[in-house]
Amino acid sequence: MRIAFLGTPDFAVACLAELVASGHEIACVYSQPPAPRGRGQELKPSPVHAFAEGLGLPVRTPISMKTPEEIEAFQALDLDAAVVVAFGQILVKAVLDAPKLGCFNLHASLLPRWRGAAPIQRAIMAGDPVTGVQVMRMSEGLDEGPVLLSESVRIDALDTVSSLHDRLAAVGARLLPVALAAIERGGAIETPQSEDGVTYAKKIKPAEARIDWTRPAAEIDRHIRGLSPFPGAWFEAPSDKGPVRVKALLSKVEDADGEAGTVLDDDLLIACGEGSVRLLKAQREGKGAQDAGDFLRGFPLAAGTVLA
Repeated sequence: MRIAFLGTPDFAVACLAELVASGHEIACVYSQPPAPRGRGQELKPSPVHAFAEGLGLPVRTPISMKTPEEIEAFQALDLDAAVVVAFGQILVKAVLDAPKLGCFNLHASLLPRWRGAAPIQRAIMAGDPVTGVQVMRMSEGLDEGPVLLSESVRIDALDTVSSLHDRLAAVGARLLPVALAAIERGGAIETPQSEDGVTYAKKIKPAEARIDWTRPAAEIDRHIRGLSPFPGAWFEAPSDKGPVRVKALLSKVEDADGEAGTVLDDDLLIACGEGSVRLLKAQREGKGAQDAGDFLRGFPLAAGTVLA
């Protein structure tokens, strides 16, 4: 089919690659505009933008898809279908109606749970045992369209956003060509979403990232893993030069008790409001991510240290 692909982050790259490999004609790739990245804060294209350019595909990076000019340009593509994977913009009705067969979205949750911007993070933070990937027909409502194809994925005890993201992206890339083949032959079965169990995965705000050691260990563990690697749940540790911000990137729950925020041994076991968490990976400000052993060799946190 002749399709447009709308996506921005790494999660969407594998999907675009599979659609190209499946023989679909990619009329145009849409992605968010280049943004400041890295230490130099240079303007750089999104992962999807860079990948598409590497394949020689035409790319558009509109600030908004709602302007008359962008709507007309999209309509002029004469598409069979459009595929949206973590694009980052709401599409208006004129855009949704432009392709002959419609617009279809790959979403990283089991809808109607976790509609919205941060479904992977929110699923881990909520302690969900299972999530998944679904292909749905897009409607004007936020992630409210009928579902065409779905696959569940287990959330493991040591899953972070990074590890779960990679598994979900691989599943999604496999599902999309199957869904498009069914759409093309007119055999896709569209199942309306349940009106029960609707939750929204709100965008992660920086203020959420600081760890509150008075919370139960299970909650803190999910908080750490649900924000790893970005933005990273953080705390402050004392040093000779003043407080140092440390990101906790991987953890596990243990049974030891103590005063909340107190380091209980020399291997990063930290007391919480209930129980404790052992940090398995951490990152001191200005440094790279390290396993606990390497981190402690450069920045010891002895038993009895109180974290903020």
